[in-house]
Amino acid sequence: MLEVHKDNFEAEVLGASGLVVVDFWSPNCEKCLALMPDMEALEGKYQGQVKFAKLNIQGNRRLALSLGVRGLPAMGFFKGGQKVALLTPEEVSPEAVEAKIRELL
Repeated sequence: MLEVHKDNFEAEVLGASGLVVVDFWSPNCEKCLALMPDMEALEGKYQGQVKFAKLNIQGNRRLALSLGVRGLPAMGFFKGGQKVALLTPEEVSPEAVEAKIRELL
């Protein structure tokens, strides 16, 4: 999965054509780490249709806060340079992420 950060977020996420899913995570977040294999599986399933990226909030906290991320794990959905959805920690599950992808495709 593509690593994004404050220096390449605009080009890789906001400048991308199509749907981009951003996994906001941190190495200290056990639920984030447990979710990563599922996100990698979804990346394989939707290859060519959806771009997946992950953003470690350590060192990118200001960017995450500006995008509405208030807890981890969180999943941001971007299309046409705009955030179109955000799943909060209470909402994040592999099933919820896939349902949101299907809704936005």
